[in-house]
Amino acid sequence: MSEPYYITTAISYPNGRPHIGHAYEAIAADVIARFQRLQGRDVRFQTGTDEHGLKMARKAEEQGKTPRELADEMSGYFQAMCDGLDVSYDRFIRTVDADHHVASQAIWKAMEAKGDLYLDRYEGWYSVRDEAYYDESELTAGEGEEKLSPQGTPVEWTVEESWFFRLSKYQEPLLELLKSPGFLEPESRRNEMIAFVESGLRDLSVSRTSFDWGVKVPDSDGHVMYVWVDALTNYITGLGYPDDTEMWRKFWPASLHLIGKDIVRFHTIYWPAFLMSAGIALPKQVFGHGFLLNRGQKESKSLGNVTDPMELAESFGVDTLRYFLMREVAFGQDGSYSPEAIVTRTNAELANSFGNLAQRTLSMIHKNMDGRLEAFETTEADEALLATVRSACHEGLPREFEKLAFSIGIDEWMKAVYACNQYVDDQAPWGLKKTDPERMKAVLQTLYLAIRDLALAIQPVTPTKAAAVLDMLGIPAGERLYADLPDRGWFDALVAKGHVVEKPMPAFPRLELPEESSD
Repeated sequence: MSEPYYITTAISYPNGRPHIGHAYEAIAADVIARFQRLQGRDVRFQTGTDEHGLKMARKAEEQGKTPRELADEMSGYFQAMCDGLDVSYDRFIRTVDADHHVASQAIWKAMEAKGDLYLDRYEGWYSVRDEAYYDESELTAGEGEEKLSPQGTPVEWTVEESWFFRLSKYQEPLLELLKSPGFLEPESRRNEMIAFVESGLRDLSVSRTSFDWGVKVPDSDGHVMYVWVDALTNYITGLGYPDDTEMWRKFWPASLHLIGKDIVRFHTIYWPAFLMSAGIALPKQVFGHGFLLNRGQKESKSLGNVTDPMELAESFGVDTLRYFLMREVAFGQDGSYSPEAIVTRTNAELANSFGNLAQRTLSMIHKNMDGRLEAFETTEADEALLATVRSACHEGLPREFEKLAFSIGIDEWMKAVYACNQYVDDQAPWGLKKTDPERMKAVLQTLYLAIRDLALAIQPVTPTKAAAVLDMLGIPAGERLYADLPDRGWFDALVAKGHVVEKPMPAFPRLELPEESSD
């Protein structure tokens, strides 16, 4: 029995509506979750929203709402985005949830019992936008007297009574963790964090008294937890912490925290230190992916280039958008997108190559064989094609997806798609209809076998469209796991029961650019 798999995204800060970066992370996590399920693993997948902190409190005030009203409204958009993009989460967690307050207070008490929390006075630079504290040495000059964080956000000088966490105490164990193979990927992020820890860790301010929108610090009137203590705890709340639940025993430690590269410090320094303090096992891996740029530029409201991911999904289709994002960008690096790039890439690969392959093959079987499958003998050319497809679908794509190298895995898959199309051109089944009808049947059915493997392999990326192709092929819903790939008995079973291939519907129609994008 393969071991269970627990994957989380970062929980989104809902002080604005979802943008393409939120969609990118949610889709990537969903591809991983679906891929692991297809391997036969018991998967738990959690995403959600991080709703506390000064930034939310101020935003609510600006809008004349209570923080809870704003949180309810904005969190709804994020959940709708996940649902609209076919993200198969098991729990959409909100930090306003009652069980989350219980879990956050429990981890606080565990850190306090370890002697790692003490009361003092905080004076220093704080970025409301990042919800992060920065050392003077990390700041850059803005306009006039303004100082900016390393992320380019304004910082303000803050003075208040605060609880502190003894982060400095964990410098050596953290260094050891960061240097251990595989904990933090990709390597560039690992090197950054090692350098940060080696430069010396200072104790961390972990409570605030200047606002009250957050989880209350136990037995400390007027203090709410620093938003990151509360936010990070969501990963264990969702498994029932602090109770010893069946889910907790099964899924913790997490297999993967998937996050953006801008919050790696919180997940690979603060979070492991909190867990070490509380006596909780550490997650197995953190992966910091890159940013998605709009025509090479970072999206920002001031540039007016913020994209609603649901509009993209509506224009181009959910599976098409998912495919483009996983195919176009080397996962871990920054990538760029534009409507033109989406149309060009997906027309070339999904519509013209895979979609057309499935459409032509099934149409010819329907038309020239009355839709009936038959037992057939393969030639060397047929077996060569099937070996190419097998290599891509059974080995290449799964191997690369296991490493989160989605674009490389899909490239392996595309090579097999191209090989099928080349085989169609070489064998010319339309000509064989008159000269050698038995050979025509063998060619079409060899393609039938290949298309089944191709559709089965690409399910994590294009779940709805791949399912539509598998439905047209007549593959039962219970026979679509990766373990089913090597099996050839399914074809014999379809022949035996007299399966009829109906006239196919196009799985991946060609896309046009929306009119407003082409001016």
